[in-house]
Amino acid sequence: MVGKVPTITPTNRFDDASVKWPEGFKTCAINLGIKNGTLDFTVIQSVVPANAAAMFTQSRFCGAPLQVGKKHIANGRLQAFVINSKNANVATGQQGIKNSQRIVHEVANALDILPDDILPSSTGVIGIQLPIERMIKGIQGLRHQMSDGGFERAAEAIMTTDTRPKIRIAKVGGSTLVGIAKGSGMIEPNMATLLSYFVTDAKISQPVLHEMMKEAVNESFNMISVDTDTSTSDTVAIMANGLAGEVDIEDFRQALRSMSIELAKEIARDGEGATKLLEVVVDQAGSFKQAKKVAKSVVNSPLVKTAIFGRDPNWGRIAMAVGKCEDEDQIDPENIGIAFGDIPVYGGERELNLDLDKLQAYLLNEEVSIRISLGLGEEKATVWGCDLSYDYVRINAEYTT
Repeated sequence: MVGKVPTITPTNRFDDASVKWPEGFKTCAINLGIKNGTLDFTVIQSVVPANAAAMFTQSRFCGAPLQVGKKHIANGRLQAFVINSKNANVATGQQGIKNSQRIVHEVANALDILPDDILPSSTGVIGIQLPIERMIKGIQGLRHQMSDGGFERAAEAIMTTDTRPKIRIAKVGGSTLVGIAKGSGMIEPNMATLLSYFVTDAKISQPVLHEMMKEAVNESFNMISVDTDTSTSDTVAIMANGLAGEVDIEDFRQALRSMSIELAKEIARDGEGATKLLEVVVDQAGSFKQAKKVAKSVVNSPLVKTAIFGRDPNWGRIAMAVGKCEDEDQIDPENIGIAFGDIPVYGGERELNLDLDKLQAYLLNEEVSIRISLGLGEEKATVWGCDLSYDYVRINAEYTT
C-alpha cells in the first residue's frame, strides 16, 4: 500500500540551519564572468558515485554539452552536475565540444572525481563560444568552494530570463529529495525539459530510477508550453547516492512526480512576460494522445494567450483552437463542452445563459483554468502554459543586447 505522499516545500529561499538537505551532496555557485556579474556557474556533487538517469532534448541542433553528457550518462552513473548559464554552447562546432570537455576535466581534477562521472549543461545565448580561458581560471580552486546545502544558490545560478529561482524539497521516509529547475522562454519540451536537476540520498536501483524519472517528465515538463519553441539544451537529470538507505519506491515515485509537476507549473507561471498561469484540461477523450494534442493546441494558440492576457471573454478562440486539430475527425462540436473554471461557455446544441461579466471577472485571476470535454471516451490530459503579453516581445527582441 502506498503511504502518505510527503509535503513538498515550495519556498525559494531556505535557512540552511533548519533544512536537512540530502546526505552526501555538496554545491557551489559562483560568477565566472560569462556575461555579467550575476551567478552563472554551479556544481552539484555527490561525495560518492551515484545511480543516475537523464533525458535530453530531441532537437537536431542540440548543444555541445549534451553530446558530451549523453556519453557520460550511458553507464547509469554520475557524481556531479556542472552547469553554466548565460551561454548555451550551441552551434559552436568542434570547438564547443572541446570547451565542454575541458570544463569537465577541470572540474574533475578540482574535485578528484572521474571526468566520465560528470554531466555538463549550458544554457543561454546560442552561437557564441564560451569564454573558456576565463572560465577555466575561475574553476581552479573549486574544491575549497564546495559546501553542504546551497541548492537555492544553485537554482539561481542556472537562471537566464527567469525572474526567480525554482526549487523544491521533500522528505520521503528517511531520505530527502531536492529538485531545481530553470526555464522561462523557448519552452515546448519534447522528451526532456529546459534544465532541471534532482538529487536524493535514497537508495534506488538505476533501472527503477530511470523508469520513475521518465514517468515524471512525461506527466510534468512534457506537458507545458510557453511559446511552442523546443530548446537546444533541454536536460533533466537525477542522482541517487543511496546514503540514506532504502525507501518506499511508490512513495518516492509519487514525490518525484508531484515535485516535477510543481516545478513545471512554476516554469509556465514564470514564462517570459507572463502575468497568468494557464491550465487546460481535456477530458472525455478517445486517447491520451488525442487529449494532449487538443490541450496543447489551446495552450499554444497566440489568440487564446492574448485573450487571457487582456481578460477578453472571447471564448470562441477556444473553439477555434480545438477545431484546428483537423485530423482528429472523431471530434464533433455537438458533443463538446467548454468551461472556464466552473463557468460553462459552450455545450454543443444546449443553449447556455452565459454571463460575460462573470467570465471577465474570472479572467482577473492569476490562474485561469479551461476545461474541454470531447464526449468521446475516458482519457484525460492536463497541460500548463501562460498568457502572451507585450513584455514577451520586448524580452526576446532585446535578448542578446
